[in-house]
Amino acid sequence: MITSENEFLSFMDTNYFVYQRMEHPAVFTCTEADAHHSGITAMSTKNLFLCDKKGRRFFLVVTACQKTVNLDELSSELGVAHLRFGSEENLIRLLGVTRGSVTMMGLVNDTARQVELWLDTEIWKSENFLCHPLVNTATVVLSRSELERFFNLTNHEKHFFQ
Repeated sequence: MITSENEFLSFMDTNYFVYQRMEHPAVFTCTEADAHHSGITAMSTKNLFLCDKKGRRFFLVVTACQKTVNLDELSSELGVAHLRFGSEENLIRLLGVTRGSVTMMGLVNDTARQVELWLDTEIWKSENFLCHPLVNTATVVLSRSELERFFNLTNHEKHFFQ
């Protein structure tokens, strides 16, 4: 499991990913993060680690920061009886991150592919994305094609929701 930003960036470099890195104070909300991204044209995302009622299926749901997510509506769209936030224990175990640092980049640690990736259809139209490199004290900018390559490398199929 990759447990530090340095290890993660080494993984990115070893696999020839093109990215830009920005360091900033710890951020816990989209509003806090956006204060450190001025001048960068990229999609700032809200990343939700969710699970089904029994805690057997896990989901990483990615949408725009401005969007409000109704878990009952999302449950219906994902075909799950009931969605709730996953525990911090499962977040650490499956994605190697803690609350406040949830990121698509955590999929690098989901080698057993237990977490389903669900992307908001609207955001996938963006050219660039802002992602935490497993910590909330930095942000990397990745193009959609580099993000696509990352998902392929980690063997995570993209699913889309409205």
